[in-house]
Amino acid sequence: MKINNTKIGDKHPTYIIAELSGNHNQDKTNALKLIKEAHKCGANAIKLQTYTADTITIDCSSKYFQVQDGLWKGRTLYELYSKAYTPWEWTKELKDYANSLGMDLFSSPFDVSAVDFLEKLDMPAYKIASPEITDHILIKKIAQTGKPVIISSGMASKGELEEAINVLRENGTNEICMLKCTSAYPAEPEDANLITIPNMVSSFNVIGGLSDHTLGIEVPIASICLGARVIEKHFTLSRDNGGVDEAFSLTPIEFKQMVDSIRIVEKTLGKITYGGVNTEKTSKKFRRSLFVVKDVKKGEKFTEDNIKSIRPSNGLHTKHYEEILGKTARIDIEFGTPVSWNLID
Repeated sequence: MKINNTKIGDKHPTYIIAELSGNHNQDKTNALKLIKEAHKCGANAIKLQTYTADTITIDCSSKYFQVQDGLWKGRTLYELYSKAYTPWEWTKELKDYANSLGMDLFSSPFDVSAVDFLEKLDMPAYKIASPEITDHILIKKIAQTGKPVIISSGMASKGELEEAINVLRENGTNEICMLKCTSAYPAEPEDANLITIPNMVSSFNVIGGLSDHTLGIEVPIASICLGARVIEKHFTLSRDNGGVDEAFSLTPIEFKQMVDSIRIVEKTLGKITYGGVNTEKTSKKFRRSLFVVKDVKKGEKFTEDNIKSIRPSNGLHTKHYEEILGKTARIDIEFGTPVSWNLID
């Protein structure tokens, strides 16, 4: 999979996405600053959300349209999305700015009109948000662009994910990354179920990753060990600015800690290795081997009292111990001499 010039997948660095969501508080200066700070933190990409309240829901206050619990309890969907959306007219400027810093920028469209709008700006990839997994109309439209697609798995059954992937592939998308996601805000670490990541990779023949809504950085770091090659995390300048998603977003200091930790973990994965690495060579001398531990005269037998398995490793391998017991010394041997075949008759 490739987004712009960045290759994503096994043998490539983890692709780290800073999700802006509505944490800009509809202030373009904040949005630009978020991009700048994400770049400083080492993010590879910025992700937006492209919708308006009218493209995602209707202005209705009946019980069907009211949030019943969680961070947004008591608000109608229309009120929430009116506050959270990113003004579409910002998109080109935000994309150009991110690109000038060497970062990718793409978006999650939430209806077909958003896809048409984003295509005019030559988006390099698309994200399908968890709630949109069942919107085959949208998924088909995204697939027909032929762009790489990242899809979150939150709430979806295996059958629903399979249907979505089939729609993508049947309509022109072959480069797909699936992010394990828990659609709770915030999510509990015990609900992450990261062991699902390698199963998703094998089941759907996709690149695996994680879209994380937990409060810390431990879950995304751990996911690297289970094959996550893309990490998406919400990003905020501060959790005191009143942003709709800032309660489960990372501040710049936290985001950088996550990026730095991921880069270290990547190095630890390495490759399948037996027999030690170069830095272990000097440690081999501290292995055990057979040594003479008492003076032995010529013709005297080797016994449990005069040869032992001790450090360092200059003597014969310990596997020869039983073979040597009872044999006689060819010459006089001093205490502390490593056992070798030329000392044995």
